[in-house]
Amino acid sequence: MIYLDSAATSFLKPPETARAVTGAMARFASPGRGIYGPAMDAAETVYRCRETAASLFHLPDPTRVVFTMNATHGLNVAIRSVVRSGMRVLVSGYEHNAVVRPLAALGAEMLIVDTPPFDTQAFLCGFEKKLDKADAVVVTHVSNVFGFILPVREISALCGKRGIPWILDAAQSAGSLPVDFTALGAEFIAMPGHKGLLGPQGTGLLLCRGDAEPLLYGGTGSMSDSLSMPESLPDRLEAGTQNVCGIAGLLAGMEYVQRRGVDQIRAREGRLSRTLIRELEQLGTLRVISGPEQNQAGVLSVIPVRGSCEELASRLWEQGVAVRSGLHCAPLAHETAGTKKTGTVRLSVSPFNTEAEIYETVRIIKKIMQNNYIL
Repeated sequence: MIYLDSAATSFLKPPETARAVTGAMARFASPGRGIYGPAMDAAETVYRCRETAASLFHLPDPTRVVFTMNATHGLNVAIRSVVRSGMRVLVSGYEHNAVVRPLAALGAEMLIVDTPPFDTQAFLCGFEKKLDKADAVVVTHVSNVFGFILPVREISALCGKRGIPWILDAAQSAGSLPVDFTALGAEFIAMPGHKGLLGPQGTGLLLCRGDAEPLLYGGTGSMSDSLSMPESLPDRLEAGTQNVCGIAGLLAGMEYVQRRGVDQIRAREGRLSRTLIRELEQLGTLRVISGPEQNQAGVLSVIPVRGSCEELASRLWEQGVAVRSGLHCAPLAHETAGTKKTGTVRLSVSPFNTEAEIYETVRIIKKIMQNNYIL
C-alpha cells in the first residue's frame, strides 16, 4: 500500500510508538492514583511526555501542557474558555468543523477572511481590516484541505498589538512545522497526537497560557474533598483516568520527531510535495491546487478534469493507493476556494513516504485517466 492520507492520521509511524503502547499496557496502572510502583511509573511517563511537549513547543512550564483526546477536544476547551455567546470571532476561510461548529454552538458571530488559497498578502489585508471588529480570533496554522500555511507570526503580531486573544489550531503543523508557543503568544494551541507527532489515535495536546474552563468534571486524583474542579493546570482540564498507554506512545512519537528534527521533516515533506505537484501538473488531466514552496505544507488537493473525486479516489485504492476525497470536514475551506460542489482528492505525505511512491502514484493516476476509468 502507498499511504498518502497522513493529513487524516499518521498510519505510518516509527516502531517505537507501538512498542511504547504495548509496554505501557503491561507495566502501568493509573497515574496520580497510588504510590505503588506501576502507578508511579505511569506518572513518571506522563510527566516526561509533558516535559517533551514543553521542550518541543517552547513552553516554560510543563504543567501547562494538557492531555486531550484529539485536537477537536482541545479546541472545544480553548474556544469555551475564550468565547462567549454574541462575541464576534475572526476566523480564516480555511477552518475545520472542529472550530466552526463549537463557535456556532456558542452563538458566536463569525467574521470570515475568505481570500483565495496561497495569497498571503490578500489574507493579511483582509484579516487586518476585520480585526478591529473582533473580540477573539481562531485560526488554523495549515489548511487541512489545501496545505496553505497561514501567516501565523503576522497574525500573532496583529492580535498582540490590539490585545485580542487568539487560538491556534495546529492540527496539520505540529511535528512538521515549527510551533513556538512563547513566540506566538496565543492563549491556546491545540493539536492531535496522532498526526505529525506520530502518536496513537485518541491522543492530543492543549498548550495553555492562562485560565481555562473545564469541559469535563470528575476525579483528578487531587483535591478530592472539593466539589469544584482544581484551579491549577493540568488537573483542572484532566478529569477521569488518562489514556496512559496512548500518552506513552505519544511520548515515543514526539521523541522521534525531536531526534529527526522538525526542520528535516519539513524539508523532506516539502521535497515530496514539490515532486508530486510538478508531476501531476504535467499530466494535464487534473486541476492541481498548490502554492509557492514557502506557503505549501505536505497536503495537496486535486480535482480531475473529468469524472468525480470520489471515483478517482476509489480507483486509486483499487491500485493500492490510499487518499481521501470529499470535503474533509472543512466545508468552509471549499466555500472559500470555490470547490464545495466537487470536493477534492487530497494527497498528503509523511516523513516515511518515498520518492518512488510518489512517482508510482503519478503513474497510476496517469493510467487511470488515460484508460477512461473515470466517466
